[in-house]
Amino acid sequence: MDEVQALPERSRRVAEVLDGLGLTGRVRELPASTRTAAEAARALGCEVGAIANSLVFMADDAPLLVMTSGRHRVDLDLLAGRLGKKKIRRAEPKEVRAATGQVIGGVAPVAHPAPVETVVDTGLADHPTLWAAAGTPNTVFPLTHGELVEITGGVEVAVN
Repeated sequence: MDEVQALPERSRRVAEVLDGLGLTGRVRELPASTRTAAEAARALGCEVGAIANSLVFMADDAPLLVMTSGRHRVDLDLLAGRLGKKKIRRAEPKEVRAATGQVIGGVAPVAHPAPVETVVDTGLADHPTLWAAAGTPNTVFPLTHGELVEITGGVEVAVN
């Protein structure tokens, strides 16, 4: 069976989008959950900072995807000021699903039902290879910081 076809449906969609964008990194399904940056780093044998966490917030009532280093916590007040937003709050699970079509812990930077405003943490540039979620809590794919910015159309911002 083709390795892409063996993936969960959401991850297959991510793999198709990545392929269409010309990325060479392939979606991998891990035997254990990678819901948290620490779990993902352990499973992949990399630094926690190389995990590109996908966090969804509501910024002035619109979804905002923040791709942040697993070693950083997002300072919401600082980020709101840097983006010119009045208020940023963590999205509820139903808001995450509505905006991305994916669940918390598995949100990929691509393959959403509609474009989502995206911020890419400048701290991710410290790592030559990043790992991002691929639509489920135990699927991931590798890419570079430059590729992440390019495929998301994200704005590079320090989030902490």
